[in-house]
Amino acid sequence: MKIKSQKDFVSGLMFIVVGAAFAWGATEYTFGTSARPGPGYFPFGLGVLLAILGAIVTFKSLTIESENGDPIGSIAWRPLILILGSVAVFGFALPRLGLVLTIPLLILISTLAGDEFKWRDVILLTIVLTVLSYVVFVWGLSLVIPMWPSFAA
Repeated sequence: MKIKSQKDFVSGLMFIVVGAAFAWGATEYTFGTSARPGPGYFPFGLGVLLAILGAIVTFKSLTIESENGDPIGSIAWRPLILILGSVAVFGFALPRLGLVLTIPLLILISTLAGDEFKWRDVILLTIVLTVLSYVVFVWGLSLVIPMWPSFAA
């Protein structure tokens, strides 16, 4: 059996492994019912769907011919480190700086990972995502998330 698209093959296997891991991890929680789902219901379903999607992508990589075998290129280390770092900074800074300062920090670090950086886009994205985060998480879901730095409260 010949791999006809290396990128699709590797990404499909990654989806299968991550989906199976999430589905397996979700079995540690109660499932509940469809009417009253428990904490394991949603992650299990998403894990299974991700694994199925990975199987489809893997099957495609083995059956559909691609140009030059669609080889895997080199790893883009800078974007990878900046995106993962921005998420880590977000998790560390949210309880200390609050939502209003942490989301712009997350967006600023994340946008540095791309090839194009425009201040206008960053400012617009910051405003929209900060307001939407407040509306969804604080107002809509009534989650207790600090809005301002702990030293300012």
